[in-house]
Amino acid sequence: MDPIKKLHALVIGATGATGQALVGQLLENSSFEKVSIFVRRKPGISHKKLVIHQIDFSSLGDYSNLIAGDVLFSAMGTTLKEAGSKAKQYLVDYTYQFEFAKMAAANGVAQYALVSSAGANKRSLFFYPRIKGELEAAVTALDFNSIYIFQPPLLLRPNSPVRTGEKVVSKILQLFNRIGMLRSQKPLWVGDLAAKMIAVLPEKKKERVTRYKPKEISKG
Repeated sequence: MDPIKKLHALVIGATGATGQALVGQLLENSSFEKVSIFVRRKPGISHKKLVIHQIDFSSLGDYSNLIAGDVLFSAMGTTLKEAGSKAKQYLVDYTYQFEFAKMAAANGVAQYALVSSAGANKRSLFFYPRIKGELEAAVTALDFNSIYIFQPPLLLRPNSPVRTGEKVVSKILQLFNRIGMLRSQKPLWVGDLAAKMIAVLPEKKKERVTRYKPKEISKG
């Protein structure tokens, strides 16, 4: 990341827990002069650096001219329960994100940071890690200069309801962590993930694609 040039960040998934943390940190970061978020519903925030684009993700081609800047952060995601079906979850967790990334690459966006999932694998027998793996494989073929893929452990969300399943898993992991087991899967605050996503941008990487697994993200 050029220390002199002020950057324009694009964010999708800005209304989710990770996205909110990310947007908040980008707005306070002096390296960024503009933060454009693309949302279905306008959030109740305002800032002199913030530009809000309320869009229909099923018609992304109508907004392709807006998808231009320096770095794209993709923090979009849903659950099967929230989506209502596997087909609808696939739209959010793969189709919308891939199509947006494809347009960003075509418009010259140089850097791309994606929130994926621990265990992402396009050959997985399980639906969620498989679509995350499919997305990773698809976006790495796009023409970005640098791609950063984050595979976080269970994410902790401040000031938001904790899903029952997440609460159970979190307690189990914390128990194992206390006795020195599964430390690489220690739950991570969304704010810490957001900070890591921003912090890696200036780093000089030999490889065009860099993946960060849970333990590497937690190192800060």
